[in-house]
Amino acid sequence: MHKPVGPTSFSLVQDCIAQVKARAPDRRPRVCHGGTLDPFASGLLLMMVGSATRLFDHLHAIPKVYRATVRWGVETDNGDPLGKVVSTGETSGLSAEKLEEALATFVGWHEQVPPATSAKRIGGERAYVKAHRGETVEMPPSRVYLHEARWLAHELPEKSELEITVRGGYYVRALGRDLGRLLACGAHLETLQRTAIGPYQDPGLGQTVEVRGRALLP
Repeated sequence: MHKPVGPTSFSLVQDCIAQVKARAPDRRPRVCHGGTLDPFASGLLLMMVGSATRLFDHLHAIPKVYRATVRWGVETDNGDPLGKVVSTGETSGLSAEKLEEALATFVGWHEQVPPATSAKRIGGERAYVKAHRGETVEMPPSRVYLHEARWLAHELPEKSELEITVRGGYYVRALGRDLGRLLACGAHLETLQRTAIGPYQDPGLGQTVEVRGRALLP
């Protein structure tokens, strides 16, 4: 299904559970999603129902494709436009060449510190729950993999459009933050869209596509 900007991934899972219950009220529905999208993000949200939930453990290694708008000059505490500004920087020295060089350094395996407002569990609790309570959250680094990355367009010094292909567990918000720090100007993601997870494509705004049986594994 396509997740629009605004709702949480969890709320859409609850909606899906309600729909499944309506179809088969005597059954206890098994529903999970194939990777959280933050409220400010949009795009493909895989919703697995019934026996399809067995696919969940196989999704981590499948390449995922994202498009993002990186806003230069401002770093926020959560890496997105809804966060609190924590630093600002000078962007007049940015150039397409500098951005190409910076982006290339992130390709491959790297240690990445997730945002404090991520869905990663710390002490058995989601990090964002702790952060929203005002607690200081120390996120341990994770080993992540960036298959490929390319700039699609630049409107310098304000923003740039990016497309990346990553392994599961990658935080695009953290990439935006780390690019800004590497370039000494600060940055956050203005927009984020997940366009694909392996063979599954984002169906587009307002669209949901049901896949069953053998079609689940093309």
